[in-house]
Amino acid sequence: MGILLAFAPFIVFAVLAHFTSAPISLAAGTAVAAILVARDYLGTKRSPKILEVGTFVLFAALTLFTWLQASSISIIAVRVCVDAGLLLIVLLSMLVGRPFTLQYAKEEVAAELWNTPRFKRTNYVLTCAWAAAFAIIVLADLVLMFEPQMPRRFGVIAIALALMGAFKFTQWYPERVRGP
Repeated sequence: MGILLAFAPFIVFAVLAHFTSAPISLAAGTAVAAILVARDYLGTKRSPKILEVGTFVLFAALTLFTWLQASSISIIAVRVCVDAGLLLIVLLSMLVGRPFTLQYAKEEVAAELWNTPRFKRTNYVLTCAWAAAFAIIVLADLVLMFEPQMPRRFGVIAIALALMGAFKFTQWYPERVRGP
């Protein structure tokens, strides 16, 4: 469940982007991200997560940029930045040897499994699945940005399928690795 809560800033941004400006939508996403980071810092059994800290930095930077930007930036361009930023956070987490799913998995799995090769490999595979989903979302955003005649439902369907696929894979794969 924790991994889904980590996407709350993106959900808040996406919903508000349909009703208000990019700076306001981004500011709301920043506020939600700040709450998640504060929860981790203040919680006794939680540690700050790469995804949540990265999300806060991403939203705060984009909020500041859009507030300071004199000309308005299209909401689809902002979505590309938000989704590409999320993809970058996920890829960087793997590059530094700490796939973002690892921190969430450690909250669910016994400590004696944390340093096993299978546990680490499983989290790299899961993080790759999420990276693939976010890459699909970025591609869908780019299609919508460069092909404005494309129906908006294309983006909605692509996003829903990509996220559902990653979520279902995250539920299925660890069980498969554990085996009977």
